[in-house]
Amino acid sequence: MASKLTRLFQFMDTLGLGERDPFGNPIVFKRIIMVVLGFLTYSRLVMYNKTKIKGTEHLDDLPERGVLFLSNHQTYFMDVICLYHIFFSVKWGFRNSVNYPIYLLAPRSNLFYVAAAETMKDDGILPKVFAQAGAILVNRSWRAKGENVKREVDLEAVEKIKKGLGFGWVISFPQGTTRAFAPLRKGTAHLIKSTNPIVVPVRINGFRRAFDKKGLLLKMYNTQLEVEFRQPIQFQEDDTVEAILDKIAFEVGLTLEEENKID
Repeated sequence: MASKLTRLFQFMDTLGLGERDPFGNPIVFKRIIMVVLGFLTYSRLVMYNKTKIKGTEHLDDLPERGVLFLSNHQTYFMDVICLYHIFFSVKWGFRNSVNYPIYLLAPRSNLFYVAAAETMKDDGILPKVFAQAGAILVNRSWRAKGENVKREVDLEAVEKIKKGLGFGWVISFPQGTTRAFAPLRKGTAHLIKSTNPIVVPVRINGFRRAFDKKGLLLKMYNTQLEVEFRQPIQFQEDDTVEAILDKIAFEVGLTLEEENKID
């Protein structure tokens, strides 16, 4: 009985009272946002659609910080929300499942995701709320307001992501857009070379069919949403930018051999 109570307290851990993340945001407020959003979105993953998850065994032995999750991208918000649900569930000891929402009682708080600043600031109040759940805001140098642009690279972006990695796990979408099979941005490889994180590739599928572009409205019910975590990768110092991008493209399913498997 004592061991079960100890395990429960480990799951609950601290509420984050008086603590802040490396960006100055109160942890307790972040947890509240995660819990509320978690309960509001749970039915979309389990009741209105079905979520099939593979590979969470690869997450069991990951360190608490310095892990970069790289995924293909299908909607603005639901991709991240689903990954958050999975990480919360894994924290509670559930494998390849989000069927037990008890995990929402104590979500993992050391999570961050990379998002375009314009998306989080210009699309109304809801994205601003989502941003409080761990958004690392960056300015895209190649796209703004739906148009292709050319502007200076956001030099602060790497430092922000480094801060996130120093505190916990970071989710990033190396395509930088939800457009299907868009090429990977070279900045992802440069980030990996400068921070040397453990990289966990993620393949997702079905989100584009089930939700609108933002991931807030349901387009289709009873869609199978698929999330697969691939084997973690530790790149070597002498790996080239091209080699890193080729490896990531294959692992997240963006090569010619794999692209027909992802809608």
